[in-house]
Amino acid sequence: MGLMNCKHLRFFRRHLNSVAIGCLIFVFIALIFRAVLFPTFPGFGGFQWNNFDSIHISSSLSNSQSGVRKDKFLEVPQIAWGLNNQKIAFTRACLTARMLNRTLLMPSLSASLFYKEMDLLQPIPFDKIFQFERFNSLCSGFVQLGSFSDLSNQTGVFELHKGSGRKWTVERDLDQLRQFSKDPIDGFEVIRIVGKNPFLWHDHWPVKDYATVLDCLVLIDDIAKEAEKVVSRIREIGSKVRSRTNSFKNEISSESSSSQPTPYVAVHMRIEKDWMIHCKKLEQRSKISQICSSKEEIMERVGHIIGLRHPTVVYLAVADSLLEDPSILSGWKEGLLPIEKKKLGVWDIYSKYPYLIQSAIDYEVCLRADVFVGNSFSTFSSLVVLERTQKLIRMGVPRLCDIDVRWPSYAYNILGKSGGPQRWTTDISDSSLRAICYGSNKTSC
Repeated sequence: MGLMNCKHLRFFRRHLNSVAIGCLIFVFIALIFRAVLFPTFPGFGGFQWNNFDSIHISSSLSNSQSGVRKDKFLEVPQIAWGLNNQKIAFTRACLTARMLNRTLLMPSLSASLFYKEMDLLQPIPFDKIFQFERFNSLCSGFVQLGSFSDLSNQTGVFELHKGSGRKWTVERDLDQLRQFSKDPIDGFEVIRIVGKNPFLWHDHWPVKDYATVLDCLVLIDDIAKEAEKVVSRIREIGSKVRSRTNSFKNEISSESSSSQPTPYVAVHMRIEKDWMIHCKKLEQRSKISQICSSKEEIMERVGHIIGLRHPTVVYLAVADSLLEDPSILSGWKEGLLPIEKKKLGVWDIYSKYPYLIQSAIDYEVCLRADVFVGNSFSTFSSLVVLERTQKLIRMGVPRLCDIDVRWPSYAYNILGKSGGPQRWTTDISDSSLRAICYGSNKTSC
């Protein structure tokens, strides 16, 4: 009996050893596979943002409410200001509707940048910029968009006047919303909010709720294709420049034999006249000096980003109609090739669209860049960084602020290491909207 036990024990040990060796081999193969798919930043290439786009929004929506009422609606005023302020306003309207357990009637955006003269706002329907059905599919169970054709008109419309002035507090605003979510007001089919632009409403929701709604915004195909043309053109120029440089140095380029597109840097260069006026006033009010950045300061700090391989194309995202400095392409560090819309040869793409769509194209170009550099007090830059942060989190990147992380983002208005811009990620757990809207010098890195 003892001999049989010994035999069984030896067999068990041999089996255990084989399993352990098999596990080690599996781990080793997995590490090699990860290294191939996710190379580190100094290589500056590899797994591309196009693959990134296939990563869907997180499954957190499955834990939300089972649904949003489709027989009760919220109507909001026309949304104004810049594209990303409009995205914030739209998201705030969605979250207001969610709190009231109502479907948000598809709002009008504003095609132009005029925000003081209401008659010049050039309204444009939401579904002329973003995909309506796609939004409802991605945000199903969390928030819902509806059309005015969905109304039965069986009851009247109740008007909710948003409070304003110094006496109107966040607490009063929240109490008002709670009261409007109850009968008899809740019995109305439509609650119409009248008053100011949703961007200026009081805020009651954490960054993660805003991020959830913003994840559901997908550009319509026509605009997305225009952005793809711009990105392709940038990479094409970068490829030609690197090819010429490698030929001159009599080197064999590993990139030329690779299927990976040539990387590029995108800089949201906020030096337009409207921004300089705004940022200087903001510095005075907040007593913070890290808001405005001159052209020279931006060029200097971008030139000191660690890990960039030269030559590298640097796309400058600027609002051309508001730019008064024609020399933004000169003075850059050797090895950095700055280009803007006209030098890139894509001005014909932008010129046929109103400001809102031009901005949407630039946003997509910045979002897909291998390296993004912006201003932490700009809503445009902040939302680009939020989306880049979200997608890295979904990929399981553990330390977003590491120097060698893929698709890094930087804030050029804040001095970082080695004279470069400060590394920048969004704190998704933040309870304050300041992280993505009103601007901050806190970059979470």
